[in-house]
Amino acid sequence: MVRILFTSAGRRVELTRCFRRAAEKLGLRAEIHACDLEPELSAACLEAEAAFQVPRCTAPDYVERLLDHCAREKIDLLVPTIDTELDVLSRARERFAQAGTMVHVSAPETIDVVRDKERTISVLAAAGVPVPRTARIEDVRADPSGWAFPLFAKPVGGSASRGIGVLHSAADIRDDYPEPMLVQELLRGPEYTINMYLDARGRMRSAIPHLRISTRAGEVEKGRTVRDARMIAIAADIAAALEGAEGVLCFQLIDDPDRGPRVFEINARFGGGYPLADHAGGRFAESLLARVAGLTECASEHWREGVTMVRYDSAVFRG
Repeated sequence: MVRILFTSAGRRVELTRCFRRAAEKLGLRAEIHACDLEPELSAACLEAEAAFQVPRCTAPDYVERLLDHCAREKIDLLVPTIDTELDVLSRARERFAQAGTMVHVSAPETIDVVRDKERTISVLAAAGVPVPRTARIEDVRADPSGWAFPLFAKPVGGSASRGIGVLHSAADIRDDYPEPMLVQELLRGPEYTINMYLDARGRMRSAIPHLRISTRAGEVEKGRTVRDARMIAIAADIAAALEGAEGVLCFQLIDDPDRGPRVFEINARFGGGYPLADHAGGRFAESLLARVAGLTECASEHWREGVTMVRYDSAVFRG
């Protein structure tokens, strides 16, 4: 038996199923626990063996609530699913370990980088990773002459799509943004996500690119795995640049026809498109469970190219 807790579980039904299948391959039975703000309205919570309510991850008692559950229920592995909870969980890793729970999260120094888009670009550029030209929006406002419009604006921190937009000219730069903003050269071309697995020592074991054929609500709806040596090499460079990174990360890039691939986003967690990498044979979830069980990590480079995922709406009913 291996007990796995998914936090901010929401709609991550397919992710929990990936772990169920991974456990079976290892000869284990997975007991899925899940939590959310409103577990009665979370499909992943409704499919879990156990579900409970938690406050927002910014609440002062968030970690304590999780720790209590992990200690009481003997949770083996905690898997966060959203960016905003990574910071508090990374800084509490040792407390969870003392309770017998491994938290799937990178070290705080890694989370500090990936949660700040300006630092992300700076760290990656210093490591030779191709990134778009980037600056603070106030610097571009002060001297737009050195930039070729249109440009892309996005917040320094945060997640999802808050505040993003295309700037067609200097006149589009507002002077009342509610948070710090960045400006980047506007990239054109197909967009890819690369799911990657780093073992407990931070060594990259696997990187699986997929073309984002179409997206909905920021997540891939239709995708196809592509074995692109350039993108796999970029993944290795990112792994080397992020000291303290481990487990599953994903990053996004655009393969610009003029500039080549340019990385613009990193998420230090399971991304929404991970089930495609799992089905293609990446074995990331299985590798994590193997680590928990004291077995050899097994994330694999022997995955299948050309695997296509097409998502559709389903429903979970209770009552």
